[in-house]
Amino acid sequence: MCIAYLSLGHPQWPVLIAANRDEFHARPTRAAGPWPARPDVIAGQDLNAGGAWLGWAAGGRFALLTNYREPGLPTPPHAPSRGVLVRDYLLGSASAADYSQAIARRAEDWAGFNLITGDAHQAWYLGNRDPAGSPRALPPGRYVLSNHLLDTPWPKSRRLREALDALPAARWAQSPDEVFALLHDTTQARAQDLPDTGLAAAREQLLSSPFIISPDYGTRCSTLIAIQADGATLFSEQSYDAAGQATERHDWRLPAAERVR
Repeated sequence: MCIAYLSLGHPQWPVLIAANRDEFHARPTRAAGPWPARPDVIAGQDLNAGGAWLGWAAGGRFALLTNYREPGLPTPPHAPSRGVLVRDYLLGSASAADYSQAIARRAEDWAGFNLITGDAHQAWYLGNRDPAGSPRALPPGRYVLSNHLLDTPWPKSRRLREALDALPAARWAQSPDEVFALLHDTTQARAQDLPDTGLAAAREQLLSSPFIISPDYGTRCSTLIAIQADGATLFSEQSYDAAGQATERHDWRLPAAERVR
């Protein structure tokens, strides 16, 4: 996943997440759905390494991950897949605080990552390239996470934040198509506004839109998670092909305290 918007603390909708996962089209992936061995977990799955990038588990637990862009920096030897950070939180029972603290103690084992874990009552952010060095609780508010640190004001992050900030919370579950339309924003940044992350200028330009389209790499899916105060949840995912055209769509409307089947 390469960009995610997160709203925390709304009285009726304490957790709202809208995200695009960007990946090579050739990388094998299972679309989001209840996991066969754990039907109380809904997430997509990377079939190369078995991890996930965004998911939900019964009890309102959620986790999302982005890679930290650092071209040219070698991956640590024997580094585990970053996707296991999401997978293990969803499959476990540790609180977001305890889980983040445990990962922080060995965060340099992984290549650069940003991880947000939480539930309807708390959320924690950990970036292993964050100069602060420690996980931190996220107070109520709205956040955007791309491939740098939390709330880094890249043009694509500002565009998505402004668009979703303007959408009333109740509309997310009433009309998820509106959220998907806002996520499907292919507007690229002006050359003078591009961040300098060490990529070639043409690649930096390609990656500067919230929704990315190219033959080899781009937005593979958009995902929405909306958790109501009573625990009722909407999990919705729209997949896309290499041309940016919608393919399969799945929606789960989960009553409060209901186990997924």
